[in-house]
Amino acid sequence: MFHTGQRRGRLAGAFHLLELIYHSAVRNIRRRHNNAFIAIGVNILQSVVFVMVFYAMFVVLGIRSTALRGDFLLYIMSGIFLFMCHVKAVGAVTGAEGPASAIMKHAPMNTVISVSSAALACLYVQILSMAVILFVYHVAFTPITIDDPVGAVGMVLLGWFTGCSVGLIFYALKPWFPTFVSVATMAYQRASMIVSGKMFLANSLPAFMLALFDWNPLFHCIDQARGFVFLNYTPLFTSWKYALWVGIALTMIGLMGEFHTRRRASISWSARQ
Repeated sequence: MFHTGQRRGRLAGAFHLLELIYHSAVRNIRRRHNNAFIAIGVNILQSVVFVMVFYAMFVVLGIRSTALRGDFLLYIMSGIFLFMCHVKAVGAVTGAEGPASAIMKHAPMNTVISVSSAALACLYVQILSMAVILFVYHVAFTPITIDDPVGAVGMVLLGWFTGCSVGLIFYALKPWFPTFVSVATMAYQRASMIVSGKMFLANSLPAFMLALFDWNPLFHCIDQARGFVFLNYTPLFTSWKYALWVGIALTMIGLMGEFHTRRRASISWSARQ
């Protein structure tokens, strides 16, 4: 009934915060299913279905020859994996527990833990899914070679980071405009199917079409990732620095919006969500 607060140092407080984020991340992973392996398996299945659908589409439309030299299925997976990581991060951060959520009544819980755990749980599931799919493809079908694995993983992390920054904008707006944010999040995720550039190479686009896609940081991440994955491809019209700066700018805006929302949050808002 009564609780005596304990004064912690900065280091102890940091470890306590990380412990809370870890437990909240585990809760996020197991939210979809009681069995964590099944929850991760569903995500792996989604990625495999996406890869197979786009492979079939490329073959049926006869545009397989337009891809760069190298493993064609790896070319498709390099786009699908970053797309999935980005849009899942947007959905995870947007759907994190808000300041008016019931779980915020518990003293140690706050929005920092909620958003961080949702983002890290998404990253864990996506990285594990990619590793499993690539391992099975490498062992069971054909050996694959990635020219610069560190750079490729860096682009995956950058795609996840930009997804979290976009999701943070929606997260800050959600208590104010729940219906609009729900529709806008879905619209952004669906639009990313096209404007992410996972179906084509930036170097092969004419100038008037390039202008339609180069505003999207995910487009830059995917094109740069293919430059790291394939020895025979050098991105000429994209930059990972652009995606990084856009992600930082959106994160700062989102944090300011979240701080403003948290200061004015009300329990009655939960009835609108």
